[in-house]
Amino acid sequence: MANLENPKNWRFTWEAQSHSPNLRLFLFDSQAKPSVQCINLEVQLNLSHSHLLVSWLKEGEKEEVSLRVPVPRVLIDSEAPVSFRALDDHIEVKLVLLLPVDHPIVSSFDLMLDSSENGYNAPSLDAAKPLVMDTDLKSLSSMEGVHFYCRKCSTRLTKSPLRNFVEMPSIDWREVADNWFGGCCCSFGGISEKLVTRFANSYRCAKGVCLLNFTTILLFKDDLAAFKLYNGTHEYQPRPDFSSDSGLSEDMLSSQEGTNDLCEKLSSIHLKDNSVSTSALVTKEKASGNEFFSALPLPDFSETETSVRGCCVHTADHIQNHFDEGSQHSVPETCPVDQNTSQLLANQKLFLNGFLGNVFMAKSYNLSMDIDWMEFVCPNCLSLLGAYPFHNGAAPIDGGVRLFKCYVSTSSSAGGSGDLFRKYSLERMFTNQLVENAKDELSFRTLVRDFKTKSPLLQIVLLNPNSWCCSGYCLDTTSAAESILKLDLLPIIKVIFSDCRETSASQPRVHEDWITRNVADVVCMFARQVDELIQSLSSAKDILPPSYNFLQGLPLSSLQR
Repeated sequence: MANLENPKNWRFTWEAQSHSPNLRLFLFDSQAKPSVQCINLEVQLNLSHSHLLVSWLKEGEKEEVSLRVPVPRVLIDSEAPVSFRALDDHIEVKLVLLLPVDHPIVSSFDLMLDSSENGYNAPSLDAAKPLVMDTDLKSLSSMEGVHFYCRKCSTRLTKSPLRNFVEMPSIDWREVADNWFGGCCCSFGGISEKLVTRFANSYRCAKGVCLLNFTTILLFKDDLAAFKLYNGTHEYQPRPDFSSDSGLSEDMLSSQEGTNDLCEKLSSIHLKDNSVSTSALVTKEKASGNEFFSALPLPDFSETETSVRGCCVHTADHIQNHFDEGSQHSVPETCPVDQNTSQLLANQKLFLNGFLGNVFMAKSYNLSMDIDWMEFVCPNCLSLLGAYPFHNGAAPIDGGVRLFKCYVSTSSSAGGSGDLFRKYSLERMFTNQLVENAKDELSFRTLVRDFKTKSPLLQIVLLNPNSWCCSGYCLDTTSAAESILKLDLLPIIKVIFSDCRETSASQPRVHEDWITRNVADVVCMFARQVDELIQSLSSAKDILPPSYNFLQGLPLSSLQR
């Protein structure tokens, strides 16, 4: 028989839902059966001391067992009755709230209490509210200089303090340019191609500049104190022909310079035509009393010219024919001259979305087969810090290393008030991206693949993105009232998941069918990140009684939001 007298064997979990004025308590012991062993169950609410007193008579005896359960900081309706019942594997208690836990009034009330007790910058405030991810541009720029440290061992990662911070644009910037100007370089849309190239070049890695997005910070390799490439099995140094200025080899740079020279000549020929004005791309006309904008007349292309396969990437002979004939057609600045340059531009285009996208949790359609993303680890403890783009044994393609905010800190005391990244954790960043993807893709099912092998690692289904909970162990009645912990409900999401690490090799078709059948989103992460997430999911499953551990045959769990 279970030792019902020991309160440390009894675990409690408070749970609430957004927009619902109810608070539910799960009280359970893995060795107890409350429906049989807890006789004459009574529950008393003591608001002055913020606890519940739960008592019952042991089976076959007259001795009373009492437990005290701390109550989280919520607005409870003291006049509403407390409902409770004893079930097979837990005791359930329900309280009525005056306002839902996520109501703005409740949030303001909690903020005032926390600030009066701990100050506005207390780390405890970050965990009690949902993670709001931003680029942290303002907070970093307000500091005189910032060093970055490994969060696990506090090793300093940067050579000197960084003072120049730039916010990276949205991943949708290229599509916006195409939608506004058109996507074909043989028409007015050639402007889009030029903007794409100039825009990408303006956001390339440079020494002393830190590029920021929601999940990562991008540093130039020469700004790191100990830069060693690591592929999981050995370490090696960059090739000597690597150009630190632009992330391209010297052969590539010389080829690109030749391309730009030729394109400048072609552009000058185009400008000789007096009928075309470069100062105005559109003219304002009046028709039927209404003003509207219309594009300038475009030169007519022959059928042979416009039917060339891949009109945005002409061959060298085709470009040379235009040059010899004195053609007045405009040729974009990115036009290649030879096959090597053409291949370079193709790789650049494939890399652009990955460069600006979310490497922490990469969408499968933003990844190129020609580019591998390798782990970047701490030179001291070898823990994962970030990733860099890798191609054919060379150094980072753009010379930059992406550091994940959940693995680095801005202070040698990680998690302290001076650490601007203290609110970020792997679990919360993953949850944030999972909810955002569900909104953008309208899919609540996600398959996580290995960044390197592309094999399935985790299936996860989002059930409820707006839950709140806290958990702990009960206290006995002899404990002082002051010893009762002050609890805060933490924001979580409810999910069901499946660990695919052991079945990915034997059942590849099953996972592909699941993606197709459920129109699931597919993302890629590093294996050690997914291992940590699965461990968190497995641990969080135990905060609820066994009857709530599975749904539809899959483990039911939660992640902090």
